[in-house]
Amino acid sequence: MNKSNVFTIYRKFWSKRKMNFGNYGIVTPGKVSPIRTVPKHIKTPNYILGSPTMSVPDIPEIKSEIQIAGMRDSCRLAAKLLQIIGQFIQVGKTTDEVDYFAHDLIISNNAYPSPLNYKNFPKSICTSVNNVACHGIPDNRPLKSGDIINVDITVYYNGYHGDCSKTFIVGDVDELGQELVKATEICLDEAVSICKPGLPFREIGKHISKNAKRLGFTVVPCFIGHGIGSYFHGPPDIYHFENSYPGRMESGMTFTIEPVLSQGSKEIVILDDACRTPSAECAEALLNASEMGDVSSISLVDVGKSEDIDEVVEEATDLM
Repeated sequence: MNKSNVFTIYRKFWSKRKMNFGNYGIVTPGKVSPIRTVPKHIKTPNYILGSPTMSVPDIPEIKSEIQIAGMRDSCRLAAKLLQIIGQFIQVGKTTDEVDYFAHDLIISNNAYPSPLNYKNFPKSICTSVNNVACHGIPDNRPLKSGDIINVDITVYYNGYHGDCSKTFIVGDVDELGQELVKATEICLDEAVSICKPGLPFREIGKHISKNAKRLGFTVVPCFIGHGIGSYFHGPPDIYHFENSYPGRMESGMTFTIEPVLSQGSKEIVILDDACRTPSAECAEALLNASEMGDVSSISLVDVGKSEDIDEVVEEATDLM
């Protein structure tokens, strides 16, 4: 089914059910500008064209003090830049303009925008607006008053990826939209608070699922957190719903927690042409429009864990 047919069908449901989920504009794919370039002096991750095959550990990595220091630096930079990007966001700016601003900001700090050309992703950040659950591609749609926009930024800095995201409120967002953003922040913060060496990974999903239900929202299970380091994505997998994933946290591990909540259904629609390329991998990883407009989904801050979990979380939060 092509893009126009998908949205013709779901718009019928949106027009009938939107009143139950607040006032926001339904986002459909817009025009994507050409891929931006990165100066040659910027160190690139090894999945960039012409580089060796990416090396990812088979099991969760226990990082050395040197690796932890590198992760701290990259995560600090990502959090700092995300804060600046948030100040740039305003009514009338297109998500492509936000991406352009972020791209220049990242490379001016001698870092590489990790999403750019990762499995053919065409932009430097992900911008997910309103009904877009995750991995939205910046395009020519102007932001409108009442929108919520998640900006997901990952920088490759001195050999390590630092990954974080935040959902920003644009203009006058209604009470239901603000409740969704707040609920997701609560789910994230409380999940972070339980993390400690020896805790099973599966407890994160159990905790998030319990809190989302208590707050009246649904976890979108399609998207998970992940291990991170010199590699962009690796073990462990962090599920945000009740699960039986094996393993326990250990000192020196770093991973992300990034729940996506919905006002209604947990289902999503994956657009087969979201990347504007024939790549199947790209289509599976990019723009994901929520089912029938009853979902206004967001993903919140990705939090790295390390040997001193509380310290790392506090440092990242202080920069937001």
